[in-house]
Amino acid sequence: MNQMKQQQSGFTLVEIAIVLVIIGLLLGGVLKGQELINSAKVKNMIGDFRSVSSLVYAYQDRFKAFPGDQNQNQLNDAFGNAVSAACAPAAANQCAQNNGRIDGSWQAGNADGSGVLTDESSLFWQHVRQANLTTGPTLLANTAYRPRNADGGLIGVEMAGGLAPFIAGMRGSFFVCSDGILGRYVRQIDTTMDDGNTAGGSVQAVPTGSARGAAATATNAIVDGNQYIVCAAY
Repeated sequence: MNQMKQQQSGFTLVEIAIVLVIIGLLLGGVLKGQELINSAKVKNMIGDFRSVSSLVYAYQDRFKAFPGDQNQNQLNDAFGNAVSAACAPAAANQCAQNNGRIDGSWQAGNADGSGVLTDESSLFWQHVRQANLTTGPTLLANTAYRPRNADGGLIGVEMAGGLAPFIAGMRGSFFVCSDGILGRYVRQIDTTMDDGNTAGGSVQAVPTGSARGAAATATNAIVDGNQYIVCAAY
């Protein structure tokens, strides 16, 4: 009797090994791509801090005043019939024209861009844009008026001497703050710009939603997936 030979089909060990290698390469590529995206975001956010600080110095050098702090006559002389407005009415720690600082909170101005004229820190953006130091809308009612970082969080500036520092104990002439930054980026930003200690030095962080005067969060307490406000002192 002739026996029928049955052929068995399947993958050889070599084929399986090749598939596993391909999967490994694909996963490695995905992870590397994500790492590059994260690095690009961190560089972008660091660029925000540095560029905003440059705006303060450049405007002061050109007009001998801080953006947001000039009166209407000074603005008219500087920009002619442009849309620049002076803060009004006078209000303690919000609007004191020509007092040599940018009054108001870095958060001034609603998230929808409606803004408030009482805060010099809100008018800051209109004035530096009118001076062609940076780009962006000059009308406070524009929904894109407030600049945002790479993760969509608001960016702002405020000056020491009026309100207490947003993060308790921070020292500097002025502060640039950026909101909605994930913890995994916070540590990289601090390590690159400062000393890697998010509770000390010139770069510090507090959880998003914190009230003014909150204590800075220690580096070992930063959670990768949580959002933080990062402030840099200058």
